[in-house]
Amino acid sequence: MIPEVAVSNRDKAYALLEADANKILKLIKVQMDNLTMPQCPLYEEVLDTQMFGLSREIDFAVRLKLVSEEDGKALLENLERQLNVLHEAAQKS
Repeated sequence: MIPEVAVSNRDKAYALLEADANKILKLIKVQMDNLTMPQCPLYEEVLDTQMFGLSREIDFAVRLKLVSEEDGKALLENLERQLNVLHEAAQKS
């Protein structure tokens, strides 16, 4: 049986990672709506930096066994899908 504290820490770790993913999505949405287009090098640099940072956070949480590797990958893939939707919408405007 897994101690309740361990489950609580896992839930908190995943919630923090999910919140960071949502912050990235909001940042990119604001950037696309107000500042730059997806073809802009600044946009690409911000996106790459944010995604790299999140992937490192996820790797750290996985190594601490706070998040499963599968959940971490799913979180990144979900964010990438949402960002692709934003990117496609910007291309159509």
